Formats: sequence, C-alpha cells, structure tokens
Amino acid sequence: MNFRIWEDDLREFVDTCCSFETTAGNEKRAQVWLREELEAAGFRTYTWEANSAVLAEHPSFPDDPDDIEVADRPSVAGVLEFGNPDAGPTLVLNGHVDVVPTGSGWEGNPFEPRWRDGRLTARGAADMKSGLGACVFAARHLAEGSADGNLGHDSDLDGRIVVESVVGEEEGGIGAAAAALESPYPFERDAAIVAEPTELRPVTAVEGSLMVRIGLEGRSAHAATRWRGASVLPAFERVREELEAFERDRSETVLHPLYDEFPIPWPICIGRVEAGRWASSVPDELTAEVRVGVAPGETVTDVEHALRSRLESLLDEPSWTAGVSGPTIERFSVQFEPAEIAADEPVVSALQDGMAACGFDAEAAEPRGATYGADNRHYVEAGIPTVLFGPGSIDQAHFPEETIEWDEVLEAGAVVAETARTYLSQ
Repeated sequence: MNFRIWEDDLREFVDTCCSFETTAGNEKRAQVWLREELEAAGFRTYTWEANSAVLAEHPSFPDDPDDIEVADRPSVAGVLEFGNPDAGPTLVLNGHVDVVPTGSGWEGNPFEPRWRDGRLTARGAADMKSGLGACVFAARHLAEGSADGNLGHDSDLDGRIVVESVVGEEEGGIGAAAAALESPYPFERDAAIVAEPTELRPVTAVEGSLMVRIGLEGRSAHAATRWRGASVLPAFERVREELEAFERDRSETVLHPLYDEFPIPWPICIGRVEAGRWASSVPDELTAEVRVGVAPGETVTDVEHALRSRLESLLDEPSWTAGVSGPTIERFSVQFEPAEIAADEPVVSALQDGMAACGFDAEAAEPRGATYGADNRHYVEAGIPTVLFGPGSIDQAHFPEETIEWDEVLEAGAVVAETARTYLSQ
C-alpha cells in the first residue's frame, strides 16, 4: 500500500496543526485536538504534564521549580499495538508541538498556513509539525496496511508504536524530559525516532549547549570627565576576542568524525549584550548572554570549566582595563547536554533499511551529526536509543516565512512507516 494514499488526510492534519499558535504555554488547545484525532483513528491515548520539582533536579533545567512553566501544558501520546505487543519491541515516534514566537518578516499571518507550488509556509511547518504529522500517519499506514485490514493486527508484527506530541522542546524539552524521567506508559520503550527537520538524513549525534551570562563591572563617571571612569567596553572587547579564540581552538582540538563537514563544529554565539545606564555616563556594568557548543563525548560542566579558566586568565594580562572587575560567569536558562548513539543500533539499521526500501541510496543513509540540540538527548540519557530523522531543513527553523517542501513530508512518512515495520519485525 503506497503511503501517498494518506496525502489528503495528512495535508489536512498538518494544515490544522499549524493553525494553532502553540508558543510556550499555549499548547493545550492543539493537544486536546490532537488527542481527539488520535482516539478517532484508533490509538489508545496517554496524557501527562511535567512536574517542575522533578525537572528542577535535572541539570538541564533551572534549579528553581518556579522558573519552569509546566501548568496546563499537556503532552499527548497515542499507542497502536500489533500482534502480541508484549512479545515485540516498542518504538516511539516523537515530535514537539510547541513553536518559537514569530517575529517580523512574514508576508502573511504565520498561523494561517499558505500552500504554493508544493510548499507549505507557516510557523511550525518545518520545526516540526509536518514531521509530527508524518509520524501519526506512518503509524496509521503500518496498522491499516495489515494483511487482514484490521487496525493493529498485522500477523507478521509484534510490538507497539507510540506517537508522541510533546510540549516545551524549545525550553529544554519539558514534555520529553518528563516522559524520560517518569514514564507515562505501563510498558517499556525500546527505541525512538524524533522527527526533527534533518533533510531526510539520519542524525545519530547532536551537540549540546552551555548557556552563560558573562558579567563585567567598572566605574562610572560623567561623560565630560570620562577619564575618571573605567569603561567596561574595552574589557568586553578583550572577552569577545578570547571567546573567538576559544571557539577556534576547540574547532582544531575537539574532533568528531560526524562533524568534519561543519566550518565551525562547536559554535560560540554572543546573542545578547547590555551595557551602561545613560548616554552621558561611562558604562560601568555589562552583561553578555552566550551560547557555547558542547561536543558529543563532552559534558556541559567540562566546557564550563574550560571557559571559566580561559576567561579568568585575562585578569593576568597587563593590558586588562584597570578598574574593571570580572569577568564573572554564571549559568542561565536551560542547558543542553550532547547525545550520541552507535551507528549499529537496531533502530538506526531499521531506519537505513526503511530508507533503502523507499529508494534512498547508501550515502543518504549514512549517519550524520547536528550542531543543534533536540529531545533525543533525554531518551538517550534514559537508556532509549534514539535517532533523528524528519522532513525539512533546520535552516528554516525559527525563521520568518518558515517553509517545507510537501514531497519531503510524504517521503518522511513512507520511510518512517517502513522503518517501523522493519523494527517490529526484528
């Protein structure tokens, strides 16, 4: 049975899903709709909300539970069982329903999906509601393609398919972390596929990120006598230079075969800088918010220690600005640990077989690395081998006029269905 028989239903599903404005804290209405869709299709559904106190004990999240927004943010899953479900494996197909804010640069309403020339434009089209829809219909395709035509009774298969729609991925993986730490299911999970936009390539390694605030403190003075102050700006320029040098050094010394293709494998981004109080005063305070890439095999703490040592050494330089203290370094927001699984994990082999069955060549099926983080890290940490595979490009994620090629979504659904069939047959 050709997966494209689902095209109209999948298109309607993704169109509706993209019409929900599921920014942080606003996912519930979409999740209620999704649960109803799953139940109507014959899935047994599960719903859970994260416990902020539990997440606060996890190193990825802020230490204060009040800083983690979890109320009225349900994650939803649907389960289909095949043959004797306890005799076979359980495969999770995961997607996140939350999206980042839209910002400017859109030609139309970001939550009114537009279709043109085989492309869908909407917030969440690539990241990652199309991938989520592909997972739902891959599971349905496998179930309804059974030999006797009855939902979930393929005589050649034993096991379960779980389709998850989780919340809070953009805030560190609230829904996925909750499911990894305290399983919402009465059965074990053996492997997972997260349908992030990987351009239909298998990703077995994702980068982590250290989020820090760097602070400097100088001495203010009136602009008319600025020589009596100690401006933080020259000191920050030296900090910026050292961050660039730290990035270059790590690119040359921290090596990983899946990251050779990237010009900067472990990027450092100074995303926000705030300095000074008044135009007629010497700036005496500066805060910079910085993201530092963490390689698979490292830990966030390892990189934090190396960064701290590097920046604190600046104080010993004769050229350091007199009267300026710092730099101080403190974590903020969420931290992403890197994650990696072996290329010969059964779920990776099943995905490669599924790609081959859908006409992909061996080069396309070679595992890759990604310089971003994803929810797979929570499942890997919980002992669940997880690979990323989905339609669309990360280049479209978080961008205005976010767009995805619809044929890629159909290809993704077909591959995931074949992958699930292979995995449940093992």
